[in-house]
Amino acid sequence: MAKINAQRQAEYRARRRCNHNITRLNMEVSHRAQFALDRLAYHHGLTLRQMLERLITESHDALCKTLDGAVVQRYIDKAPTTNSNEVTP
Repeated sequence: MAKINAQRQAEYRARRRCNHNITRLNMEVSHRAQFALDRLAYHHGLTLRQMLERLITESHDALCKTLDGAVVQRYIDKAPTTNSNEVTP
């Protein structure tokens, strides 16, 4: 019996996740955010995915460099913080 397109697509995505250590994000963003992402990606000569990954990982890395000891551990663990200068989930 032939597979329907949705089955083939689901199998393809499952193979990609297993082979490339990736996860799928499915979300809606504001028009402003989409416009900004489009322009940033075009400006840097990147795909939308590459630009989004760069923005997220560079922001994460920069923040981690400013945190110390227990604060960075709370950030990694996504634990609530009490100081307004610290990261909150």
